[in-house]
Amino acid sequence: MDQELILRCQAEAQKWLDSDKYDAETKAEVKALLDNEDKTPLIDAFYQSLEFGTGGLRGIMGVGTNRMNKYIVGMATQGFANYINKAFPEGGQSVVVGHDCRNNGRMFAESVAAIFSANGIKAYLFESLRPTPEISFAIRQLGAVAGVNVTASHNPKEYNGYKAYWADGAQVLAPHDKGIIDEVNKVQIDDVKFEPNWDLIQVIGGEMDYDYMTAVKEAMIDQDVILRQKDLNIVYSAMHGTGRVIVPLCLRSWGFQNINVVPEQMIVDGDFPTVVSPNPENAEAMTLGMKLGTKLNADLVVATDPDADRLAIVCRNPEGEWQIINGNQTAMMFVYYIIKNKIALGQLKSSDFLVKTIVTTEVIAEMAKKNNVELRDCYTGFKWIAREIAISEGKQKYIGGGEESFGFLPYDKVRDKDAPASICLICEIAAWAKDQGKTLYDLLMDIYKEYGFSFEYTINVTKPGKSGADEIKQMMVDFRGEKAPKEIAGSPVVLTKDYQTLVAKDGEGNETKLDFPATSNVLQYFCEDGTKISVRPSGTEPKIKFYCEIKDTMNCACEYTALVEKAKAKVEEIKKSLGL
Repeated sequence: MDQELILRCQAEAQKWLDSDKYDAETKAEVKALLDNEDKTPLIDAFYQSLEFGTGGLRGIMGVGTNRMNKYIVGMATQGFANYINKAFPEGGQSVVVGHDCRNNGRMFAESVAAIFSANGIKAYLFESLRPTPEISFAIRQLGAVAGVNVTASHNPKEYNGYKAYWADGAQVLAPHDKGIIDEVNKVQIDDVKFEPNWDLIQVIGGEMDYDYMTAVKEAMIDQDVILRQKDLNIVYSAMHGTGRVIVPLCLRSWGFQNINVVPEQMIVDGDFPTVVSPNPENAEAMTLGMKLGTKLNADLVVATDPDADRLAIVCRNPEGEWQIINGNQTAMMFVYYIIKNKIALGQLKSSDFLVKTIVTTEVIAEMAKKNNVELRDCYTGFKWIAREIAISEGKQKYIGGGEESFGFLPYDKVRDKDAPASICLICEIAAWAKDQGKTLYDLLMDIYKEYGFSFEYTINVTKPGKSGADEIKQMMVDFRGEKAPKEIAGSPVVLTKDYQTLVAKDGEGNETKLDFPATSNVLQYFCEDGTKISVRPSGTEPKIKFYCEIKDTMNCACEYTALVEKAKAKVEEIKKSLGL
C-alpha cells in the first residue's frame, strides 16, 4: 500500500480531529478510521475532496473529505451562496431547496437552507420530500435564481447527492457551473455560515403541489381517449420515494380512475427495504409491482425512482407475460405517440422540435426524419435538453425530449426529467392503444416494423476507489490512441466521433468538426452494419459505460424474440472486440 498516500490521508483526518468545527460524533468516527489497521477505509474517505462537479455532488454518506456529510454539503453550499451573491450584488435573491427520501436528506436540506439564509439569500424550503421535477418547476414559478435538491437519484442506499440548479430550473451549465465550482473550491470549513437567519427561510408545500399538478396537465395530448378508457387498470410503485402522493393525484387529475398502488413501496424509507437498488433500470425493482399487476389483471405497471425524475414501465406481451420496457423503448413510444397524435389532431407545427441525447436510440431520428420534425442531438444529462428548450424559448415550441436512462420530459414547464408527467402521458398512450384493441407491447412492435428494429444494451464496467478512477482514465486514453477499434464484431468502423476534441473522423481519415456547445469525455463508433457504440465514463458513479445499439429489419412481431437473441449474441462479440 502507498505509504505516502496513507500519511497524506492521516494528516487530512487529523485536521478534522483538531478543528472545533466538527461535532463529537464525527470526530469519533474519524478516530475509528485512524485507529483501524486496515487503511483502505481511511484512504477512501480522505484521499480526495468529494468533487463538486457540473451536476453538483454525489457520494457515499459518511465522514471524510470524499464523503457526503453536513460539512462537505456545508462547504458546497457556502461556495454556491458566494457565487450567487457575486452574480447578484444587489441582493434580495431567493433559492428553492428540496430533498427526497434518502437517509439524512432532511438534515442536509435544512442545513442548505440555513447556510443560504445566513448569507442573506431567501430559502424556499419544501416542508417534506418532493419530486425533482417539482423543485425545477418551483424555481421558475417563484422567480428564484437557483435551487438545490438533495438526492442521489437512483443510486444505492449508501449514497446521497446534491443537485445544483440555476434560474431557468435546469441543472447549472456554463458559465455558472465553472463559476460555482471555483467558488466551492475556495471554501474552507471556517468560512461556512451554519447559523440560520430564520427570517429568510420560508417553508412551502401544498400550494406549489397544486400549481405543479396544473402544469403537468399541459403534457396531455388527447383527453377524449382518456375519458373513453378512464378505467385503464394501472398499478403504480413509488419505490419508497417522492412520487407516492403526487403521481396518483396527477393521474386522477388527468381522468384515470383505476389506480392501484404497491403498498409496501409507498412507505418512505431511505433503506429501500423491498429492492436491492431503487433503480428502474433493474428488473428486480419491479418485482412487487408485477406481482400486484398479475393479481389485479392490470393493463400496465409503472414506477418512479426515489426522486421521481425517472420512470419505469411494464406491459403485457402476447403471451400475457410482463415485459419491461427499457429506457430507449420508453423514449421511442413517447416520440411516436407525440408525433402521430399531434399530426392527427392538427396540433403539430412546422417549428416544433424534439430533443434526444447522443447515446439514445437512432430510431427516434428515423421517426423525426420520416415525419419532417426537427430533432436535436445533445449530450447526456437533462441539463443539455433544458438548454435546447431555453435557446428556442419564445421562438419554437419544445414538444418532447428524452434519454436512454428512463428519463423523459413531455412539456416545457419543467427543465429536468419529469416522471409524474411522463407516467400520465404513458397511461394516455396505453389508453390510446387499448382504444384500438392493442397493448403498449403491440405499439412497440408497430414502431419496429415501421422504423426498423433496434436493440440497445449498456455494458457497465465498475471500478471503485482511487485505483478504479485511474483505470477508467487510462481506458479512455487507450480508446483514443493505439487501441481505438478499426472494426467491432466484424463490422468496419466507418465513423468515429470524439466529443473531447469535437472532431468526427470517417473510415478514410477525413475529419469534420462537431457542432456542440462544449467538449465532453465521450467517444462514439459507428459501424458499417448500423452498430453504434458510445463510450462514456459516468460523472456520478465509479463506472465506465459502453452504450451499444444494434440494428436490423423486422417484418412481423413474430420475429422480435429471434432478433433480440441475435442481437444479444452480437453484444458478446462486441465485448470481445473491445476487450471487456
